[in-house]
Amino acid sequence: MSKKVLITGASGLLGRAIFQEFQTNGRWEVLGLAFSRAGNKLRRVDLTDAGAVKAVIQEYQPNVIIHSAAERRPDVVEKQSEATKALNVDSTKVLCEEAVSCSAWVLYLSTDYVFDGKNPPYKHNDEPNPLNKYGASKLEGEKVVMSVNKDNGILRVPILYGQIETLEESAVTCLFSKVLDTGTKCKLSDYERRFPTHCSDVAFVCRQLADKWLQDSSVSGVFQWSGDDNMTKYTMAVAMGEVFGIPTDHIEGDKNPTSGAPRPYNAHLDASRLEGMSIGRRMPFRQGIQESLKPFYKKE
Repeated sequence: MSKKVLITGASGLLGRAIFQEFQTNGRWEVLGLAFSRAGNKLRRVDLTDAGAVKAVIQEYQPNVIIHSAAERRPDVVEKQSEATKALNVDSTKVLCEEAVSCSAWVLYLSTDYVFDGKNPPYKHNDEPNPLNKYGASKLEGEKVVMSVNKDNGILRVPILYGQIETLEESAVTCLFSKVLDTGTKCKLSDYERRFPTHCSDVAFVCRQLADKWLQDSSVSGVFQWSGDDNMTKYTMAVAMGEVFGIPTDHIEGDKNPTSGAPRPYNAHLDASRLEGMSIGRRMPFRQGIQESLKPFYKKE
């Protein structure tokens, strides 16, 4: 008999990859929740509506809940802290409390931004110290997840890219617009170190963790996954240009810290806990970014 998984944020960049990973695996029955982009196989549920969240969990009775829905844009979070708390923290608490009633395991997707970036790489049990409201809201969500049920799981991941619907959907792929505009000089950050990670790899980790939990219910606590490529937004853009044969001499690297919400300099996540469990895989950046951007590049 197949097990049931409920995925929140299933219309988002990461949520779509997680939904597809579980669906194609064949051993799981999958229900994806979405709000603004619900439709097709996804059910429309407003996660800030406690009654709606309780109803869908009670009706579906999942074994596992992958909670990927969140406000992820740091500059938006700085300006909309109340709305962010409602989604990133309050709805997480309701979801976790309801999960207890049907004995479901919750895996909460979190971020490398819970760290200040001053002393990498960060192990799963290192002390968090977020620099901005986004990191603080996700850390608060982590605490809620574990306070409701200490047997739940947390998966921290860095900057993501993958199978996008628009270039703007990922903070990585949006750089391609600058690469394509060869006639306009621009600056991109060559300061903060980032570790771009393909969503399909994160989805694979989520499914492996869920499978592992079915075999061993002691699987719990904080896990971390990250790509290996140590880059800046500038070197990502240069790599995109090289992959498609587009000159990038119109782009200049900016060695100053990024303006707006403060970002950690280098919050590289140590993934040794998952590696020790034989969980995970990594797509090299150049391979992954070529696959992601191919539909958006028309050679002249």
